[in-house]
Amino acid sequence: MRRNLVSSLFVLGLATPIVLFARPQQGIPARAEERIQREVRHEILMLPYYNVFDNITYKVEGYNVTLMGQVTQPVLKKDVENVVKRIEGVEKVNNQIEVLPTSGMDAQLRRKLYRAIYGYDALERYAMPVVKPIRIIVKNGNVTLEGVVDNEMDKNLANVRANGVSGVFSVTNNLKVVKP
Repeated sequence: MRRNLVSSLFVLGLATPIVLFARPQQGIPARAEERIQREVRHEILMLPYYNVFDNITYKVEGYNVTLMGQVTQPVLKKDVENVVKRIEGVEKVNNQIEVLPTSGMDAQLRRKLYRAIYGYDALERYAMPVVKPIRIIVKNGNVTLEGVVDNEMDKNLANVRANGVSGVFSVTNNLKVVKP
């Protein structure tokens, strides 16, 4: 009897530190999640190969980050994952970023679309920032516009300019209007 009591106390003593150091099961503090979101955004924007033809989005759920979107270079997909993994507090990174197929026709379309949108007088103010707010995604001749614009007219204008480029099969306009 006494032997069972001693062994029970011993087992309880070993189990106690595990319980004390276990992470609480309820969610993380909102401030911590907001900090992770800010840092993920910052790290993505600081990547050297991230350009107007790439679209990277992310979702932060607790200490886990899911990366989504499209990139033109395979190295960028890996770079994003690596910088996000190093952010303090991030435990898991689910990288669902699609690497767009390499195509000479798509590369030529990207250049034409860039000039058609950012070179147009009414839209050239969007060309000013280092990180362009209108993302141009080209996959097998199909174009998707992602990002933000100031008003509905600019959204429609970007769509018209993209549709006017020869060689484009279709245009999907996912631009969002952000009211100042």
